[in-house]
Amino acid sequence: MSFTLALIGRPNVGKSTLFNRLVGRRLALVDDQPGVTRDLREGEARIGPLRFTVVDTAGLEEVADDSLQGRMRRLSEQAIDAADVCAFLIDARTGVTPPDAAFAALLRKRARHVILIANKAEGRAGEAGYYDAFALGLGEPVQLSAEHGEGMEDLLARLTELVPVLEPLPDDTVDAAGDAAEVPPGRPLQIAVVGRPNAGKSTLVNRILGEDRLLTGPEAGITRDAISVTLDWAGQPVRIFDTAGMRKRARVQEKLEKLSVSDGLRAIKFADVVVLLLDVQAPFEQQDLRLADLAEREGRALVIAINKWDLEGEKSEAAKRLRADCARLLPQLKGVGVVLVSGLTGKGLDRLQAAVLKARRIWDTRLGTAPLNTWLAGEVALHPPPAPGGRRLKLRY
Repeated sequence: MSFTLALIGRPNVGKSTLFNRLVGRRLALVDDQPGVTRDLREGEARIGPLRFTVVDTAGLEEVADDSLQGRMRRLSEQAIDAADVCAFLIDARTGVTPPDAAFAALLRKRARHVILIANKAEGRAGEAGYYDAFALGLGEPVQLSAEHGEGMEDLLARLTELVPVLEPLPDDTVDAAGDAAEVPPGRPLQIAVVGRPNAGKSTLVNRILGEDRLLTGPEAGITRDAISVTLDWAGQPVRIFDTAGMRKRARVQEKLEKLSVSDGLRAIKFADVVVLLLDVQAPFEQQDLRLADLAEREGRALVIAINKWDLEGEKSEAAKRLRADCARLLPQLKGVGVVLVSGLTGKGLDRLQAAVLKARRIWDTRLGTAPLNTWLAGEVALHPPPAPGGRRLKLRY
């Protein structure tokens, strides 16, 4: 049977490192700075013959208000409630802290099954913390080093005890290197939602999902990872990537923000359709134009969605102005879909889906040689190529 494993613990105990180890790729951002992860990130994990879903969560903190940390904690608690098994990580080098004891009590009340992991236990530095972990009352800890891959056999043994029926990975889904094979035909339509910070990307994706799955708030730059969610969007299976807000390169100084932007750019490269989300109160800024041009140069289908439409007063005049501005500022994207939406109220989501499907259909269209040659002959007649040295170039096909 398949199951869900949620990685729970304080900030900077190595949850994202273990997540990357289990999925076999560097999907989650990892940095020495605590609190890098903010959203829930899901991935398909494989350890030995086991195949399951692993959820990386934000570091638990002892807050319960509506601050950013409080909202992050509520998301993590949702993951605890939804998971079949919770892996509770502590830092073996630091030892058991008072917050660890408080979170262990929380897990005893809310989690179905808990595996206690003493992470960063390589060498002798983590021995004291490993023995201290017995006092948490969650059974024998698994001594692990997520960074170096030590102790994964013990984790597999503990998971095997909890899962009565294993689901072996079929031989034909693993390549020679032991990595998962490419996604088979019929995979979901992949959509990357990009834009400047605070344009409302996470709010829009939550509205499409119909639940508060992604962390949102008034603070700019909440999203750090490119978080993917899979859903059935009005009958169309899709995978949506919510990306971090991208500022001008000159303003990006911190290493963590550089990693976040890099993650978002990678999402653009692998998307079928890029939805560029603009803020109606400051549309078509220089950075918006750069992102649109980047999607075009990467050969992605593009839809421009103008968010926070509920805040606009003169809607008719504003719509005409915005479409005219798009045609004037992005002439290389003639005919690109421009959709007016509100992530807060959900208005315009049906038009957004229609524009996404239309852009994908056009992007996938294959032109025959004959009609393409006919078009080329007409363009050559209208705009003859240069004649260096008096000799006219011949464009054949």
